[in-house]
Amino acid sequence: MPSFNPDHKIVLDELLLNHPFVRPGVMFGYPAYYVGKKLCICLYEEGVGLKLPVQTVARLLQTEQNIVPFQPMGKAKMREWVQINVGRSEEYRQYMPIFEESIAYLRSQAEKTK
Repeated sequence: MPSFNPDHKIVLDELLLNHPFVRPGVMFGYPAYYVGKKLCICLYEEGVGLKLPVQTVARLLQTEQNIVPFQPMGKAKMREWVQINVGRSEEYRQYMPIFEESIAYLRSQAEKTK
């Protein structure tokens, strides 16, 4: 049974569901946020995973102590994904610029496939 922090979902819903390009969904039983048909951000256990450009992933892994490689279900590290782990759900608000970058990245990928 998937587990996630429901308090994280409350904050992420507030941050993301009013965004014109984001829609709610599910990924492997976990709450998720999509841009078009592409998974963008998801809750996973005690953290939040999100897709970003490879260069941003590399930078964040070196500079942000709360950001680690995203490895859902014990799989290999995902090249364009990171996981943000914070102690209090409200702390996710400070990561809104990174969430915005993720949304913009998925939008740009969708434009390339048109």
